[in-house]
Amino acid sequence: MIDLRSDTVTVPTDGMRKAMARAEVGDDVYGEDPTVNRLQEMAAALLSKRFALFVPSGTMANQLAIRSHTQPGQEVIVESKSHIVRYEQGAAGALAGVQLHWVPGERGIMSAEQVEAAIRPTDPHSISTALICLENTHNAGGGTIYPLATIEKIRALAAKHNIPMHLDGARLMNAVAATTLPPASYAQHFETVSLCLSKGLGAPVGSLLISSDRQIIDRARRFRRMYGGAMRQAGILAAAGIYALEHHVARLTDDHSHAKKLARLLQQIPSVQIAPQHVETNIVIFDVTDQRRTPAEIVAALKEQGVLINPIGGLSYRAVTHLNVSAKQIDEAGAVFMRVLTP
Repeated sequence: MIDLRSDTVTVPTDGMRKAMARAEVGDDVYGEDPTVNRLQEMAAALLSKRFALFVPSGTMANQLAIRSHTQPGQEVIVESKSHIVRYEQGAAGALAGVQLHWVPGERGIMSAEQVEAAIRPTDPHSISTALICLENTHNAGGGTIYPLATIEKIRALAAKHNIPMHLDGARLMNAVAATTLPPASYAQHFETVSLCLSKGLGAPVGSLLISSDRQIIDRARRFRRMYGGAMRQAGILAAAGIYALEHHVARLTDDHSHAKKLARLLQQIPSVQIAPQHVETNIVIFDVTDQRRTPAEIVAALKEQGVLINPIGGLSYRAVTHLNVSAKQIDEAGAVFMRVLTP
């Protein structure tokens, strides 16, 4: 089966499993797990920040950032199709008591002008803007890389209004691999950054919240406990994250090449609408215009022939490349798409 549903379906490589098996462990709640500590130090240094906190998921990392930056009754600016909006179960309202201000971006990218228009006035009648969140790469935008120049303009606005910024960097390393810019080039503009280890980097579980603000990380650590995310001998999991950062970042360019090839193969199918030039990293979003079958029927037909993808609403579908999909399998998947989707 060629599984293109998500890069979260990756399984640990043999080398990663060996690293996990021999990991030195301790109780992380006491700060005594040496492997967790090493991972946190490594991740912080990678982004030229001072501190990091290992947590179970990217959603938790984002929500800890929101909770640590805000007070109940405040507002957070986010892109309307961001992961925080679409895939985190309304946690910002339920757990932090904040309101999300949705801004419709272009393929997930908000302009500085849009962000400026969304910042609330400082008067007693208006809710206050407490945080600006960006997502890089942008999942629902199709793996779009946030232009560094745009981030810099938004950062200048945030500084002008004294508003902190958080980066949902679940797939930040995909942006790094695609642009060859160092991670710190992006991270320097944000008070907090989340980084996921269990997507394209191939670890089985885990994300990091990274910051140079010790108070923010200390608050996040307390909220991690409140949210049920404190772990004990987590070094077994952290070892996978260390291995991922040491061995799986450079190879992300393979996933990008595979995604671009898949986009070109899909473009040859009459019933498919796709813009291959928009495939910047490892996510391919396309429309199927043949409406004689429902999305569920199309997905089932593809599964029957050995390819798994996800429908994402309307006529749209998503395919995601990752380390468990080879170049040969991309060719095989292209042939399956051609058979199933040709009217």
